[in-house]
Amino acid sequence: MADGESVPVLCCESDSADSDDDSDWKEFDVEDYNTEHMSCLFCPQVYETISEVLSHCYVDHGFDLVKLKGRFGMDCYGYIKLVNYVRTHHPDASLVMSVTEPVWEKEEYMKPVKPDDPLLMYDFDDIELPSPITVPEIPSNSAFHVNAEDGLVTLTEQHFAELQRTIQSLASQVLEKDLEINTLMENIEKMRCVTQELVAGEESEENSSLPQCIKAIKLEGDEGYFNTYSHFSIHHEMLSDHVRTSSYRDAFMLNSTLWKDRTFLDLGCGTGILSMFAASAGARKVIAIDQSDIIYHAIDIVRENKLSDKIQLIKGRIEDTKLPQTHVDVIVSEWMGYFLLFEGMLDSLVYARDHHLAEGGLLLPNRCSISLVGLADTDRHAELVGFWTDVYGYRMTCLQHEVVQEATIEVVPPDKIITSPCLLTELDLNTCCTNSLHFSSELKLEAIADGSITAFVGYFDVFFDLAHPVSFSTGPHAKPTHWKQTVFLLEEPIIVKQGDVLTGRVICQRDRRDVRALSVTFLLLARKLKFILS
Repeated sequence: MADGESVPVLCCESDSADSDDDSDWKEFDVEDYNTEHMSCLFCPQVYETISEVLSHCYVDHGFDLVKLKGRFGMDCYGYIKLVNYVRTHHPDASLVMSVTEPVWEKEEYMKPVKPDDPLLMYDFDDIELPSPITVPEIPSNSAFHVNAEDGLVTLTEQHFAELQRTIQSLASQVLEKDLEINTLMENIEKMRCVTQELVAGEESEENSSLPQCIKAIKLEGDEGYFNTYSHFSIHHEMLSDHVRTSSYRDAFMLNSTLWKDRTFLDLGCGTGILSMFAASAGARKVIAIDQSDIIYHAIDIVRENKLSDKIQLIKGRIEDTKLPQTHVDVIVSEWMGYFLLFEGMLDSLVYARDHHLAEGGLLLPNRCSISLVGLADTDRHAELVGFWTDVYGYRMTCLQHEVVQEATIEVVPPDKIITSPCLLTELDLNTCCTNSLHFSSELKLEAIADGSITAFVGYFDVFFDLAHPVSFSTGPHAKPTHWKQTVFLLEEPIIVKQGDVLTGRVICQRDRRDVRALSVTFLLLARKLKFILS
């Protein structure tokens, strides 16, 4: 639009006499406007398109145009008045959403408050109303008062209480729908898992634009993952993890009578430490496989320790490699990632079990579980979330929401744990499948002290159920491991008192963009909190 041309106020036909002359009207194009005009209704945030502005108003302010249209039967004129009303009085979005009558219906609100306001050009009539949701009826005698000077709405206590109950009811309905959708998604994933097993050996999955398991990824597309294990620092970190390494050693040495004349497969052998434990504990033969270049150093390590007669090392990915013998008696692997399932190596373990473990064979470890606790660490929350409120004198709070969606890996102070633990899922490695990465679990945390939950902390336990059992934990009350804990930071802390029980649901899925990454969603207190481990 050329400079100096006026923007039409209405987005639909006018009944005025001026409508006969449309010579001044031009087709509206959002790109004709500078982005400085694309401002939010409720905050200074600016965007490049109208849809982005309205999406921001919905997500960050709870401003729902669809609900308002359905509640008041609004047309495009009502929408224009609503925009100008908000621009004039600057009410909070929650007040706008809580009114029971359209307080913006005065004709004075037809006049644009913001010159060339692109929001007035939004094609409001195209908004489709959703299928009706049962909403508790608000008593007709509930009163409210509109201040004539500033247009703000004052509610009676009774009306406010009714609105609170209505909001809670709607939030429960939304949560219920989320759970139903998640159940459907889980069933779809289970069906896909069964289908993949039925068509095992076919190559159709390799052509999929959205692989659902590691086997579906071509080797060249997975080299980045294996290259991370080519660096010595990561192996130094794992070998220095006494809890991890000594637990595997104890499982072998304390049960040495079980390994005599047994054949082993060491999946993802790295430096070969587990292979050497097995050989020293009595194994007849160990086949050690790893796709990363560390395998070449493992060959030298095995030779240096004079175990080449018992350990055969192979470079390759288990899904693509033909082993010197089809079946083994024992499969050992340190496959666990952050939050247990990050990295997706469970897929490779399941493949090795189904294709190479002899009947009656053993898996080491054979069982794992994932648990969650609540953390009250206001200092750490201030460091990670509050940091963005003042960055060298500038506010960057718009980044807070994005920042907290990335789960962090750190050792949390055990004295900051404020809830009892909640067991989310347990994996029997003898029977689980690749679809076990997808689970939905009830969340139930009881507060053991007063405070504010600033994060949820995930960890896992590992079990070797043998004659002489061995286990270890990566939880905050155990000795720290290189896995540390997985911290899901809350943007807004949850205040609890001792004895309070926080309930909800936790949903874990593969990330759609990266099958080795995880998406973890919390549904609680009418909130949906999504986190990514990548």
